[in-house]
Amino acid sequence: MVMRRRILFIVYDQFELLDMSGPAAVFSASRLDADEARYEVILTSVQGGPVRTSTGVEVSSRALSTIRISSRDTVLVVGATRRPLQSAMNSLTLRHWLQGPVARAGRVGSVCSGAFLLAGAGILDGRRAATHWAACQELARTYPQIEVDPDALYVTDGRVWTSAGVSTGIDMALAMVEVDLGSRTMMRVARRLVVYALRPGNQSQFSSLLSAQSAGGDAFKDTIAWIDAHLDRAIKVSDMAAQAGMSERTFYRKFTDALGLSPHRYLGRARLDRGRQLLERGLATKRIAAAVGYASTAGFVAAFEARFDVSPALYKRMHASGEN
Repeated sequence: MVMRRRILFIVYDQFELLDMSGPAAVFSASRLDADEARYEVILTSVQGGPVRTSTGVEVSSRALSTIRISSRDTVLVVGATRRPLQSAMNSLTLRHWLQGPVARAGRVGSVCSGAFLLAGAGILDGRRAATHWAACQELARTYPQIEVDPDALYVTDGRVWTSAGVSTGIDMALAMVEVDLGSRTMMRVARRLVVYALRPGNQSQFSSLLSAQSAGGDAFKDTIAWIDAHLDRAIKVSDMAAQAGMSERTFYRKFTDALGLSPHRYLGRARLDRGRQLLERGLATKRIAAAVGYASTAGFVAAFEARFDVSPALYKRMHASGEN
């Protein structure tokens, strides 16, 4: 008889359904051709009974008071939009449960904005954590004791796992399956669900261009577009400042304030994000290195591995569409 691991999803009124259903599908699919399931998925809420999701669909749940946590359990808190999330954070019953019984769980984690519930209970204090890109600044500002990683798809810090927006909960669940059942089972689950075999946790949530244009606003919109169009060139801060019509010192200060990144660091991220996109198209690494402004292929490979924790060659095998 297979000793099943329990996956406990903490849900509440108007929670984001995909935050739960995506990871739950991963754990359920791990059964594959086995005679018995490897996981038992349980939905739990403060009161128990039916809980309405943000889509209007209702799900059944067990009351927190009926759950006894063991070291084989994984507790995952799902996210929601601001109002239902705040309502859940105001629940003393939920907070005390997270601060008490959950300490016995082998793993505890969150999907998307569920990180705020873990943060409010003190579980993320002194740890690295991820959440949806649009909420990273608020999480870091509200809970300065947390090291918020604005780029990661998911973060593992000891027994605490946190993921970014919505679908990244699937990536995190696949990583958990790999830890529990091995890479072969994880790969079979990924194929069955027709998803990427396992995106590295520190892969960026979205492109540097998109995030920069959103954060930079009108002041740097044209400059950012110019940088994006000239990534194959040796770009200096003085070149960027000239495009923005500012002195180098003023540009550096205002750009860094607006984007939260120095011009040099933004340029490095933009180059690697473009390199990632070109790998997905199936281009050769040597060609990509030149196209994104690296003087050598070795330099590009080293920077890519440092940023994404995977080699360009392996990333290409995982993601390439065959276009060239």
